[in-house]
This record gives sequence, C-alpha cells and structure tokens, in this order.
Amino acid sequence: MAAKPADVYRLGLGDKLRVNVYGEPALSGEYQIGGSGAVTMPLIGDVRAVGLSARELESALIQRYTAGYLKSPKIAVEVYDFRPYFILGEVQRPGRFPSTEATTVLGAIATAGGFSYRANKKRAFLRRAGTDQEYEIDLAKDVRILPGDVLRIGERYF
Repeated sequence: MAAKPADVYRLGLGDKLRVNVYGEPALSGEYQIGGSGAVTMPLIGDVRAVGLSARELESALIQRYTAGYLKSPKIAVEVYDFRPYFILGEVQRPGRFPSTEATTVLGAIATAGGFSYRANKKRAFLRRAGTDQEYEIDLAKDVRILPGDVLRIGERYF
C-alpha cells in the first residue's frame, strides 16, 4: 500500500543524510542539510533538499548528476539522523531532544523527565515544524511528535 503524501517524511534543516551513488565511492557519503536548505554534493554543489522526501531528493540528484557528470546514475538517500524536537514548559528537563520515527507526545514528556508538579496533565500545545501556529492537543490521545516540532506543557489551574 502506498503512503499518503502527508505520511511521507519531509526533509528539513539539520537532517543528516546517507547518500549512496552506486559505483562512485568518492561521491557517496554522509551529508547534512545546511542553513540554506540545501545539501552540498561533490561536483554538482548545492541541491535544494528542504521540503522534499528522500525519494524526491534522489530524483533531483540523479537529474543533476546526469546533466554532464554521470551516465545513468543510481542513487539512494537515507535519513540516518533526524533534526531534534523541543519541549518547553512544565517538564523536569525542558530542551531539545533527538527525534525518532515513533516518538509520541507522552514519550517525549517521559524523555524530558516527566511532568513538573505544576503541569497540566490533560492538555498541551504543539507547534509543527515549519508553521507559526500552536494548537491544543489532548494528552489522552496518542499524538506523534515529528522532527522540528515544539511541544509546550502549560500550567494547571486549580
């Protein structure tokens, strides 16, 4: 079953990639998406990566390498280290944490040492990466945290 477009992971600043150009060890290696939103590759320079899926980046690399450098290149792109997510507010250790593909809100809170004694344990606020809007989430639901997200745990009111 093919993934829906919303289910496909989109690359972002700070993601670390493993790029394998088959038969070309000098071009293969580990690369990071820099502040400009691009990955810098040997021979072809900067290739825009932010907002693309790994498969879309593969296609872009194939297109660039085919235009004058390689004949029929075969390229694989894999994300080996996702950008972090952030937790602030009423947790024991607010900060930045490494992302995994299966992080949930409660897992993220546990990673941050759990709730503080003042925390609202029923709702929190989530801002998805690349947006400037925060929305309320019910902590009883299993909400997934994505790389680059900001989770804010508010205070409870007596």
